[in-house]
Amino acid sequence: MKWFLMIALVASAAFAQSPPVRESMEQVVNDAMVVDRVAEASKRDLPTDLLERIVDEDIELLRGRRADGSYEYATYERFEAGRITKEFSVQPNAEKMETNEVRGANVYRVIVEVPSRRMLVRRNRPVWVERLDVEFIPQGASQLQQQSFEVKAWLQPGELRPIDLPAISRQVTAKVIATAEKDGGYGNIELSLVQARIVDLATSPYAEAVASAKALLRALNNNELPSVRASAQRMRDALGGSGTIAAIAPRPIPAATVSEMPDAATQLELQTELQLIEDLLTGSESERREGMDKLHQLIRRMR
Repeated sequence: MKWFLMIALVASAAFAQSPPVRESMEQVVNDAMVVDRVAEASKRDLPTDLLERIVDEDIELLRGRRADGSYEYATYERFEAGRITKEFSVQPNAEKMETNEVRGANVYRVIVEVPSRRMLVRRNRPVWVERLDVEFIPQGASQLQQQSFEVKAWLQPGELRPIDLPAISRQVTAKVIATAEKDGGYGNIELSLVQARIVDLATSPYAEAVASAKALLRALNNNELPSVRASAQRMRDALGGSGTIAAIAPRPIPAATVSEMPDAATQLELQTELQLIEDLLTGSESERREGMDKLHQLIRRMR
């Protein structure tokens, strides 16, 4: 019971307002200690969901999340991290087209699709898509922008139109203006927002701790207790912590090892690049191809 109370206290602190950097790093170190101890004491009762939420919050702290949703030590890239999808039934209307919308965050692409699957009593119908209206606030900006993308075409079942936004946007509202065949009945249409992936910067002073936190999430997801403990300990050690500490900062490099700095930096950059390749290889077909290309380029550079 005492471990659940301890976890609850850490979790509640994670959802509070962001403390100064020093206190934030203390929290991350203490969280890693909690995860390690809970994993050590667990049998088959590891509170995975709760621990994952704690680690997710720690990663946000290590990335230096700003109030506008951007990060000091990470950036958004045009790799798919997820989708927000809504399906609409479009009715035929000779006088006025329908407008349907979907909202989302951290979006770089909008996809309009007429699904090909069979419905309850009939197949899907073609849909006339007039245009797509998008309102968005780009990353790093504060003003709302608007842009219309003309389609003006009948989309057949199984057909889609991907539309890339001019910038990765932290807030997006996409509206599709469409209608169905006059004598054919309604048609179904899907509107998807493709969300950008967060890529951690190799130059971050907390890059090693973030990499360990990601490994910790994978270990928690797979319920691998030895890996959970090892990753939690690496996460703590990367911040120089062995307990509740008075101050946390990136560990200074002893004078005797200054000459080794280039090798350490190269190793950290390689680790970050390999993490990106791993993420791509677990994504969509196009992302897997991109991951393989990056892997081949990395191998050629190392020869």
